[in-house]
Amino acid sequence: MDKYSKSYANTNEMNYINIDELIDKDEQILWRDKPKKSAFIWSKILSMLPFALIWILFDGFFIFMMIKNNIFSQMGTFFLIGIIVFFLIHLTPFWIWLYNVITASIQHKNIEYAFTTKRIIIRYGIFVDLKNVYYMDIQSVNVKVGLIDRILKVGDIYIKTTNETIALLDIKDPYKVLNMLQKTVNDIKTDMHFPNELRPDANMGYSTKYKTKTTTNESKINKQ
Repeated sequence: MDKYSKSYANTNEMNYINIDELIDKDEQILWRDKPKKSAFIWSKILSMLPFALIWILFDGFFIFMMIKNNIFSQMGTFFLIGIIVFFLIHLTPFWIWLYNVITASIQHKNIEYAFTTKRIIIRYGIFVDLKNVYYMDIQSVNVKVGLIDRILKVGDIYIKTTNETIALLDIKDPYKVLNMLQKTVNDIKTDMHFPNELRPDANMGYSTKYKTKTTTNESKINKQ
C-alpha cells in the first residue's frame, strides 16, 4: 500500500488529512496556502444570492396568496402534502444557496492548496477529497480578479489541464502566485522534455531571429 493509501485508510477523521503526509522523500513543498477566509465566506454568500432571493420571493408570493385566500384550509390532506412537497422541491436553488452559506466555514477549514516539486495538491470539500494535478498535464494558467476580489485583495487562479479546469479560490497575492506557478510549470516541463544532462552548452537556435519571406510582388512594391 502506498503512502497516500496508508494515510487515507488510517485516518478515521477524514477532515484532517494533512498534506505533509502525502509528500514523498524526494519531494518539496514550494508554496502552500488556504483561501482568504473573509473573501471565501463572502463569495459563498454572494454566489447565487440574487437568484436565490428572486426564487424565494416568487414562491413566497404564491404561498402568501394561498394563505390569504384560505386555499390551504380548503384542500384535502393528501393534496396539501403534495403542495408542501412541491414547494420544498421547487425551492431547491434557495436550499443550495443556504447550504453553501451554512457550510462555508467548514469548507474553508478543509481547503488547502500546495505546489510541490512534482505536482499541485488540492484538499477540499465537506467530506475531504484530495486532487493531484501533475505539471505535465497543465495546458494554461490564468488569474481572474473581480470587483469584490479587488476590494478583498484576492483573486482566483484557473488551471486548465488536459481533462478539466481547476480553480484555486480567493488566493492572496494572486499575481505573485500565478507567476510562481507559471515558472514552475515551465521549469518542470522543460526538465522533463530536455533533462539537464542532455542540454548542450550552446544552441544556435537560441540566437535566431524570425524573418518573413516576401513574395515577388511584395519585393517590387518595396523597391518602388
